Amino acid sequence: MAQKDIYISVVIPAYNEEQNIAKLCAGLKKVLESLKKSYEIIFIDDGSTDNTFKNLENLQKKEEKIKIIKFRKNFGQTAALDAGFKFAKGNIIIAMDADLQDDPKEIPKFLEKLNEGYDFICAWRYKRKDSFSKKLFSKLASLLRKLVTGKIVHDSGCTFKAYRKECLEDLNLFGEMHRYIPYLLIWNGFNFAEVKVKHHKRKYGKTKYNTKRLFKGFLDLLVIKFWMQYSSRPAHLFGGFGLISGFFGFLIGLYLISLKLFFGQSIGNRPLLLLVALFIIVGVQFFMFGLLADIMIKNYYKKEGPYKIEKVLG
Repeated sequence: MAQKDIYISVVIPAYNEEQNIAKLCAGLKKVLESLKKSYEIIFIDDGSTDNTFKNLENLQKKEEKIKIIKFRKNFGQTAALDAGFKFAKGNIIIAMDADLQDDPKEIPKFLEKLNEGYDFICAWRYKRKDSFSKKLFSKLASLLRKLVTGKIVHDSGCTFKAYRKECLEDLNLFGEMHRYIPYLLIWNGFNFAEVKVKHHKRKYGKTKYNTKRLFKGFLDLLVIKFWMQYSSRPAHLFGGFGLISGFFGFLIGLYLISLKLFFGQSIGNRPLLLLVALFIIVGVQFFMFGLLADIMIKNYYKKEGPYKIEKVLG
């Protein structure tokens, strides 16, 4: 099938989901066939240690529309999605989990919403069927994302999303950044809508979520915040910290000088003198970090401009 003939690509990371693969494929095929659109289903075996890959191979022998990307080891969901997005040929790319908690029957809703003119659609699991602890951590993470970015996406951590291909063409994912894809796309000027979807309980296999991912995700969130606000002007961030630190050092230094000149007090053994030196040194370092970061960013933008052109007319 030629690349231009594929309308929908479904990208599915899978890690130790041997019992879910066949059921998910059957449900997907039923929905996708009913749409009367050409499609492909791309599974990324993220270093599974069970029979996930073997089951995928068996399914592919029966269905040519199934594609498989096999990782040498477990690299994580972000890496799996990045590989799937780069491999996908469809004009519309749908990402979902392999655990049967995302319902393929919701896909037509995504397509209808995209047809209204949106660039990507986020699923909103407004009635989640997860454990209390997982829902609690998810709510905390969502609140943190809102506080840091100032943007409201009710369920950005949900993999289940639909994108126009152009949204993902220049997107490179690292770390735990898959849950921040909406924020990256919003920063690039793409518009989105949310669709409430059904969410099912996990029947087979174990959840891959743990508290370690929460802390890793927080560090990635800080990176996202930096790119959203200071990617084209890092000197404003680091230079600002440097100026504040230097200013406090200057004020404390003036205070110590006044004590020496007007009151004749000794300042050589005062801890404040060390604090002045610390503030000034840290201020200079932050300022230099800002200059170096500014140089590196400008070199980066020689290849990647700090703007995205939607279209050119005439």
